[in-house]
Amino acid sequence: MSKKFSKPELSRKINGDIPSDLKTPAADTVPTIRFDMAILEQYPRYSRATIQKFIKDGRAKAAGQVILKPNYIIDENTEVELDEPQAEATEKPPVIYEDDNVIVFDKPAGMLSIKKGDYSSEPAIEDFGEIVHRLDRDTSGVIIVAKNFETKGYLQKQFQERKTHKTYYAITCGIPNPPHAIINVPLARNLKKPTTFTPDKNGREAITEYRVEDYSDKLAFVELKPKTGRTHQLRIHLAHIGTPILGDKVYNPKSPKADRMYLHAAALEITIPGGQRMTFTANLPENFRDVLKK
Repeated sequence: MSKKFSKPELSRKINGDIPSDLKTPAADTVPTIRFDMAILEQYPRYSRATIQKFIKDGRAKAAGQVILKPNYIIDENTEVELDEPQAEATEKPPVIYEDDNVIVFDKPAGMLSIKKGDYSSEPAIEDFGEIVHRLDRDTSGVIIVAKNFETKGYLQKQFQERKTHKTYYAITCGIPNPPHAIINVPLARNLKKPTTFTPDKNGREAITEYRVEDYSDKLAFVELKPKTGRTHQLRIHLAHIGTPILGDKVYNPKSPKADRMYLHAAALEITIPGGQRMTFTANLPENFRDVLKK
């Protein structure tokens, strides 16, 4: 005896007598992924923002085809590739001192301390070791880097605890008055220009001792001893007292024409691994003081 169904309509659908509105299960779909994320998985040493820039510059391919949209959707199994920019050959700056743990350079004006993002191929001091402190691009002179992470922490702690001593020289537009004084003016980030800083009573403590060593009618040769290490501290402090640094395009936009910013890190006293207290020096660049005679 055949089995009777309590729901005749369902029975007719099962027997194929009337069309079923039930969907046939789809075949397994291939997982998809954003193009930029696929590239990032293959090249994790870059940030996602850098990967997106590579893609927009036409440096990335999916299945051999250049894709210009970071949000383009591809199958997870699609082969992707990236044409990585080749780093420029970096000429080593003059070495003042080197051992197994540190290298001390005489950084030339115009050279970066830290690379501008991982997309940049421009040479920098960072190419030669772990950055402990930094000098602005247009500042020349003594900079120390660590050869290992243990040394990096050891040196950085000294900067943080103000156990290092630094001496700079600058050419200023105008002659500081009095000829010897301490500038104690707190600094804070300039919210209108976030890459710069400005005097602010609510800012972080910043102290600079200066002494006029020589001068002409409109320029002065000044020794600077920062007691704190705020970003752009010397440049801002000198501008604050009305004698900004010659050639400083940021804090002295009306500066007379100059071939560089006239700020030089002349000496750094610090304790290196092993406990030896040392003072590293970098001679003034050639013709640095000659502008006083012009």
